[in-house]
Amino acid sequence: MDGISRRGFLGAVGAVAASSGMVVGSASGVLAEAGRPSGLTVDGDRFLLDGRPFQIVSGAIHYFRIHPDLWRDRLTRLRAMGLNTVETYVAWNFHEPRRGEVDFTGWRDLPRFIRTAGDLGLKVVFRPGPYICAEWDLGGLPAWLLANPATALRCGDPEYTRAVDAWFAHLIPRVAPLQATRGGPVIAVQVENEYGSYGNDQTHLRHIADLLRRHGIDSLLFCSNGTADYMLRGGNLPDVLATANFSGDPKGPFDALRRYQPRGPLWCTEYWCGWFDHWGEKHHVTDPTKDASNVDKILAVGGSVNLYMAAGSTNFGWGGGANFDDGSGTYQPTITSYDYDAPVSESGELTEKFHRLREVIGKYTSLPREPLPETPARLPAQTVRPTHRAGLLDSLDRLARPVRVAAPVPMERLGQPHGLIHYRTTVQGPRSRQPLRVPGLGDRALVFLDGKEIGLLDRNKPTQSVDVTVTGDTARLELLVDAGGRVNFGQNIHDTKGIRGAVLLGPQALFNWEIFPLPLDDLRALRFSDQAPKLPGPVFHRATLRVDQPADGFLALPGWQKGLVWLNGFLLGRYWDIGPQKTLYAPSPLWRAGANELVVLELHRAGTTIELREAPDLGARAEASP
Repeated sequence: MDGISRRGFLGAVGAVAASSGMVVGSASGVLAEAGRPSGLTVDGDRFLLDGRPFQIVSGAIHYFRIHPDLWRDRLTRLRAMGLNTVETYVAWNFHEPRRGEVDFTGWRDLPRFIRTAGDLGLKVVFRPGPYICAEWDLGGLPAWLLANPATALRCGDPEYTRAVDAWFAHLIPRVAPLQATRGGPVIAVQVENEYGSYGNDQTHLRHIADLLRRHGIDSLLFCSNGTADYMLRGGNLPDVLATANFSGDPKGPFDALRRYQPRGPLWCTEYWCGWFDHWGEKHHVTDPTKDASNVDKILAVGGSVNLYMAAGSTNFGWGGGANFDDGSGTYQPTITSYDYDAPVSESGELTEKFHRLREVIGKYTSLPREPLPETPARLPAQTVRPTHRAGLLDSLDRLARPVRVAAPVPMERLGQPHGLIHYRTTVQGPRSRQPLRVPGLGDRALVFLDGKEIGLLDRNKPTQSVDVTVTGDTARLELLVDAGGRVNFGQNIHDTKGIRGAVLLGPQALFNWEIFPLPLDDLRALRFSDQAPKLPGPVFHRATLRVDQPADGFLALPGWQKGLVWLNGFLLGRYWDIGPQKTLYAPSPLWRAGANELVVLELHRAGTTIELREAPDLGARAEASP
């Protein structure tokens, strides 16, 4: 059967309603019984919320990319745009980076985020995954799933399924009480995410849907996919609402959705009103007037929409993911900023796109009467110089406990979710010049021989090698691997970091390795000095920056090449001089009145100063073509 028949779809909704004590009427839709809220339901081609017509005007915002002290501020800005709903993914690896260590406190307090949205009068569309894509490391899946290379992801593989079952047993009961059917803000819940772009395992999709129901989700379920025929067929269930993700004029995508699903509300669950950036590209933007016009067309035909993204944000820490271009065989890591050219920018500005969209939304709903929020306060500009340093190679024993293995293994096999990883072995000599190659490298490796840096290997240059000559009886060979984000989309998501497989010197594999895992979660063991490090290679640089009153800041590193920045012990993210972004966003809650510690790990060439700027600089722009 193509799509969802009216009887099958309404029958499925009726079954859910019956299990919740609700009544389904063929004309009037789902009615609340004895005043009990019925949540979001379907009546023909429209939505009802508690029995009344409801058009979803939503925007995407990611709690895991925004400091929790700013959640209310960003949600308030989205409400000011006229939205009645917000949508968020759940990043599994944000809550369980190491197997069995599940955390829903502080920044990870998802129920608090949902309640905050509800307090502001916003409904919530909940997208728990377990896979989310979202340009987030491994699409939100935890790295420990890669420890066993035989585990198949995003399908009915028993090991993967057991892990998902255990995760949902933690996650879903925390959110189920917040559903609109119980008086909360959550009105709809997604089954997986854009599954038709990846696979066609209907038993896997059915298991996710059943798992949600088993843990108390009685809200409307939906599947969201691109609008190619194979995506719709592979990524939907016959009794679950199908929705569409797209950019541009909605007519073509909605026509495709109608061919698959002849009845049911038209809902664009991701209208791409911006786009993300990779390192080495330009900053992608879209035209505010065109976006507003296309959203107008969606709303004019009675459709619902979710702006992706409505609030820009940041890939703090190691959060950013990557793409893999099959055509060129190129790995494409995502930058630290997730501004996405959103209506509300990464640092909270109300952009021209915000105002154009607000004008359109105001044609279909009443806008809030409160004055629009002001641009968040910003720190005044200043420049500081690092005063103390600590060499990374000098600090290996302080930062990590070495592991001895016969052959190199990736960081996931060692229980390491993120960071750098260092490999060391002894090469017998004398040996004439031979090429060193690492076919299974993820992603760049600085190569050292007897303490001297001799070259760089990059996964995007698979034929690249570094020449090694051993003049004495032995030589110490070291590879420091700089891992980028894991691939988050497509068939290459089994993207391990570090070294997978053999390290080859000429035709010979090298064995007997010592590995130093470097997640860099805690830098307190470093011993900084005003003297130069003893060993060459990457160096931690420390500076002190004083501010009178915390506010938003933007850090720039002119003259520096590639590395990481910590502010008061918090990892802001990566920088790289290939751009596009030239500043890192440092939100106000991370600053202290008085002295603030900046630590920069430069992998290659250090600059002399660090700049605090008053405005972001995300680089040269290019119009996006999602």
